[in-house]
Amino acid sequence: MARMRMKDTRIMESKVSRRLRQATAPEICEYIYEPRLAREFASGFAYLTQINQAHLLMLRRAGLLAPQAAAQLARVLRQMEREGPAAVPLDPQREDAYFNYEARLIELAGVEAGGRLHIARSRNDILATHDRLRARDAGLALMDAVCDAWQRALDGAREYAGVVMPGYTHLQAAQPITYGYYLAAVAETLGRDLGRLEAALAGLEACPLGAGALAGTAFPIQREETARLLGFAACTSNALDSVASRDFAWELLAAMTVAAVTWSRVAQDFYVWSTPEFGLIEFPDSVAGTSSIMPQKKNPVVLEYLKGKAGHMIGLQAAALSSVKESNFTHTGHGNRESMRSFWEAAQECERGARLFGLVLGAARPLRAHMEARARQDFSMATDLADALVRQADVSFRQAHHIVGAVVRQALDQGLPADAITAQMIDAAGREQLGRPMGLDPQTVARCLDPVAGVAARAVPGGPAPERVAARAREQDDALRAARQRLAARRAALAQAARSREQALEALAAG
Repeated sequence: MARMRMKDTRIMESKVSRRLRQATAPEICEYIYEPRLAREFASGFAYLTQINQAHLLMLRRAGLLAPQAAAQLARVLRQMEREGPAAVPLDPQREDAYFNYEARLIELAGVEAGGRLHIARSRNDILATHDRLRARDAGLALMDAVCDAWQRALDGAREYAGVVMPGYTHLQAAQPITYGYYLAAVAETLGRDLGRLEAALAGLEACPLGAGALAGTAFPIQREETARLLGFAACTSNALDSVASRDFAWELLAAMTVAAVTWSRVAQDFYVWSTPEFGLIEFPDSVAGTSSIMPQKKNPVVLEYLKGKAGHMIGLQAAALSSVKESNFTHTGHGNRESMRSFWEAAQECERGARLFGLVLGAARPLRAHMEARARQDFSMATDLADALVRQADVSFRQAHHIVGAVVRQALDQGLPADAITAQMIDAAGREQLGRPMGLDPQTVARCLDPVAGVAARAVPGGPAPERVAARAREQDDALRAARQRLAARRAALAQAARSREQALEALAAG
């Protein structure tokens, strides 16, 4: 981090404006500017450098800077980029990252050349451009992480498509599924997470640079040129909206929060299923913690992190929107700085969560034998038995529901597992409910109580039959491949813009 300059109590006037005849109060430096610089200068340095480079190149192309001054500024900007943020002394009396950066620029370039770089711009449009550049990178990094998690889910869906387990509703055994089918469902949500992120990133394709404070500029600047040099598809259409709005961040934040909430729900399933009481999945020691006192403990620390982080993300989204709520529709500190502070934290936390979610998706291992045993014994095939009565015993589904419910009740009272139900028990329930036996043969009853057969029979679109899971996984493979290609193309376009900017700056510096 750049070094923080000690407070100078001898300063008698502002370092950044002759309008202000007094130095900034020590409390403001200590509680606002110093923490802000510590948070934002190093993380924003590269983006501020890119913005300065693009603006310089545009000013020279538009004829708003003399060749000698432009060349001097180009050389200094290259030097500052090489030295990095640590070479810039940070002085809270200069308020923020921009003024501290500019002070170093003027120190190296001289006041005559250094002071000219601020022609036709404001901190407002600089900050708006910084936020879009940084949010764009954060969004692309998060999309990479979600793609990786999506791949893990698809790999597991294929590998475990035939591993039968109980499916749950209300955390009660419902109908048999497979572990691969469960992961295929998770893959569906990850695909939608990625789609929401991609849609939100589309709102970042316009560059605010050139909007000035809020009303543009009378200088004949070339906004399309700075947009091109920074990798944007266009420039924003309204200067006031450019500096007033951060809705691109709220869209990204909403997509991140939805994703985190879904991941926490999957983590909750794994949390329960990995207990000895359920015993459906296990994790390697590498993703577990232990106890300081109980030597037998193997704690699911990553799952707890994911569950807790969803609440944190909801809080950050609420904090961001609450900060901007009722702020004037223009540039304000609380609307554009405090609200974005929550966004930056959320973006970092969400990428971590996505990486960890991919880790647990790949690390979890189904306990196959116990999964199938639970599915055979926990009455989750009761619906198939009722369906057989509808097909073969000429009863309505509601009548079949009552008959099978009575059989399940009898088995529970006698301490019998589901696979111990017999045709005689069904006939007895039929006589009790409808006054006649149901007539199912033992082979039909056994088949109806077989979870493997039950899963295989559910081959309708969206069902858990292994061939359906495999087919859908192939479709999602194509979708994931296309998404990765779009990501690669976007990164390639940004890299090309960076190369173009660097080459132009090199040529300018040499002149």
